[in-house]
Amino acid sequence: MAALATSAILSLRVLLLTSLLMAPIGAVAYTKAAGLGIGNGAGLVLFVTLQRQAMS
Repeated sequence: MAALATSAILSLRVLLLTSLLMAPIGAVAYTKAAGLGIGNGAGLVLFVTLQRQAMS
């Protein structure tokens, strides 16, 4: 039982880390596909910077 709980916690941590790292890329890809235009120049830099600050 302890091994199962440890494995589940580790899996959740990996999922959380992966989602936090992929969020900016996914947001840019979505806006490019939807044509909203968030990913241009300084706006993209600000967006990625805010995402990184939210992670720490």
